[in-house]
Amino acid sequence: MDRKSRKPDERKLVERMTGKPFALVGVNSDGDLARVKAAVEKEKIAWPSFRDGGPFGSVAKAWNVDSWPTTYVLDPKGVIRYRNVRDQALSDAVEKLIRENE
Repeated sequence: MDRKSRKPDERKLVERMTGKPFALVGVNSDGDLARVKAAVEKEKIAWPSFRDGGPFGSVAKAWNVDSWPTTYVLDPKGVIRYRNVRDQALSDAVEKLIRENE
């Protein structure tokens, strides 16, 4: 299945949030390390991205990830405020949290 990459949207969000209290961190659950490395290069991922070692890795288990991709937006206290928001909804969620904490 050929999926449209969301990395350009994520990249724009990271650029727009420069200098603000924001961080994007990726966790990849692909079991194949070569595929992970190729995806990081192809998508030009410039933010921290970690490999969880497969779909049943420790991060996936701890965060109850049952589908990929799964997106979490946390507030400054580490509380999950949004789950599985994408595209404009992701930008809106991040911007709302930034405004709440200014």
